[in-house]
Amino acid sequence: MKIKILYEDSNILAIDKPSGILVHPDQRSKSKTVLDLFLKKYPKLEIVHRLDKETSGVMLLAKNKKAHEFFKNQFQNREIKKIYNTIVSGFVKNDHDIINKPIGRSPKDFRRRLAGRGARGEMREAITHFKVLKRFEAPSSEIFSRVTHPKKGRTLATKKSQKTALEKFSYLEISPKTGRTHQIRVHMKFINHPIVCDSLYNPDNPCPKGINRLALHAKSIEFKNLKGKIIKVESPLPKEFKSIIS
Repeated sequence: MKIKILYEDSNILAIDKPSGILVHPDQRSKSKTVLDLFLKKYPKLEIVHRLDKETSGVMLLAKNKKAHEFFKNQFQNREIKKIYNTIVSGFVKNDHDIINKPIGRSPKDFRRRLAGRGARGEMREAITHFKVLKRFEAPSSEIFSRVTHPKKGRTLATKKSQKTALEKFSYLEISPKTGRTHQIRVHMKFINHPIVCDSLYNPDNPCPKGINRLALHAKSIEFKNLKGKIIKVESPLPKEFKSIIS
């Protein structure tokens, strides 16, 4: 797999991460990761921030330890501006709003995070700004329910029904002010407008026809490079998003 480089200088890479590729190795997958694809050319490469496997878009990688610390500080000080695009279930009522709700862990599933009642463990501050770009109706694809196999103990996707009626969706621009794990996915779930095609947080609602992946895209990132210059890097909107919202 070849990944496009959107910006590069002596200290930093900004890449256009495709959906479906892990950023770094985990114990469950043996497939190549973003790091695997770039380490040969950039042996001192370090991850500055992460995108979920199914999330696409712009992502930063540091070429050396000094750059890693420099950008780590920018993230901690909330100086880096990130913008995402997403498609969520239903018509979001407010044209723009701020979700300010701490995030903890789900008591039922170790993979999931939770905002609001029932969350366990350390509750970490999480702030998400959103703006509705478009509300629309579209035909949906097949709905898959998620069931746990009683003997094998793993989650399986089972076709539930074929929808032919139009379903309601909203296309959003999102600016997270904090960077918690699954923050956008959790906050959209919290306001009852989960991201479409999210098998972890929205397994039973329909996807717009033509979308077969988590509908979350990291559109742009703005940061200061080591010379003090403000850089803004943008990733083109995926074609499946364009076809749905056009």
